[in-house]
Amino acid sequence: MKKIIYARFGGPDVLQLVDSEVPRPGSGQLRIAVRATAVNAFDWRVREGQKLGAHPVQLPAGLGLDASGVVEEVGEGVAGVDVGDAVFGEGIETYAESALMTRWHPMPAELTFAEAAGYPSVVETALRVLDEVRVHAGQTLLVSGAAGGVGSAVVQIARSRGISVIGIAGRTNQDYLRSLGVLATTYDDGWADRVRRLGRVDAALDLAGAGVIPQLVELAGTPDRVLTTADLDAPKFGVRFSGTAGDVQAALVEAARLIADGSLRIPVAQTYTLAEASKAHIDSQSGHTRGRRIIIM
Repeated sequence: MKKIIYARFGGPDVLQLVDSEVPRPGSGQLRIAVRATAVNAFDWRVREGQKLGAHPVQLPAGLGLDASGVVEEVGEGVAGVDVGDAVFGEGIETYAESALMTRWHPMPAELTFAEAAGYPSVVETALRVLDEVRVHAGQTLLVSGAAGGVGSAVVQIARSRGISVIGIAGRTNQDYLRSLGVLATTYDDGWADRVRRLGRVDAALDLAGAGVIPQLVELAGTPDRVLTTADLDAPKFGVRFSGTAGDVQAALVEAARLIADGSLRIPVAQTYTLAEASKAHIDSQSGHTRGRRIIIM
């Protein structure tokens, strides 16, 4: 099979398309023929060597976490799924034509494979940070990076819970956010004052790492009402960094429920072939994404 690997840490140019052996599922795993896999910021941070403390890497290594596809082989102890079933979830080195899955759920009938691959980790992150920032129905949440993959999930799930949302994003994503019921503004000069005019902020999330933590603290009133998934310097301002994944299986179940009742849709911003993985990383690192970037097989 074809697979993306990297033999040294560095920029997008270290990614290589190679021939590799098809993996065999162990106990509690299954293997899928990958139809689509999502590009996450986590992928390129690992590729650069940023995450070695929490995620040791033995080179050469593959990349990829979120995927959708068709079950090819079921490991020992796995029940309730058969060869030929369409699933989505999280796996191991999913930038490949076949990959092992560790968490999965039947793929929602409403989605294409490309769309389904974009949900697992962003929905898990969205559910986790909404709980950790302790925002409730009737309150207002400020979201920096509101139009990206996690942002798209956060604002829709928050709205489904009766939470008002003020979203900060680039100019080209303002109409998109408004279509989701979000009070939107840009990062241009004076953005904090514009947020104040839009309403009181009860809690704030930084999903983009845009250097806005001090302003978010000021707007929310206290550091313990602010949370980031993207700014490693946030603890300097007393703000928590959320980086430990929660219950992925529960997130997949909740994602399927929200998709089925029409409360959640995450758009695919752009698709790439497996051979274009380097370009996908370049585009991901540039930011300004509306929804998800997806590699299709």
